[in-house]
Amino acid sequence: MKLKVSRFIAILLLVIPGLLATYGFLEIKNSIYDYIVTVGNTEIENQIQWGRLIIGIVSFLIGVGFIGGWIFFRDQKRNYVAPRFKQKKD
Repeated sequence: MKLKVSRFIAILLLVIPGLLATYGFLEIKNSIYDYIVTVGNTEIENQIQWGRLIIGIVSFLIGVGFIGGWIFFRDQKRNYVAPRFKQKKD
């Protein structure tokens, strides 16, 4: 039973940053899309939503960075990386 709980927690540790990266990507996409849609419309002021774009970029980078770092350190522990990334043994 303890193994199942620990594996479930490990999956959650990867799903949560994945959802954060997905949310960030969608915010980036939506802010750029909303800007492009309003380019030709003279009735609406044409401005990009900077807050939404920056929140999207930050959350995307945090999510992808966490997952990428987790994969890198797992591969480094199992010696799947290139020689320049291997840990130096003293």
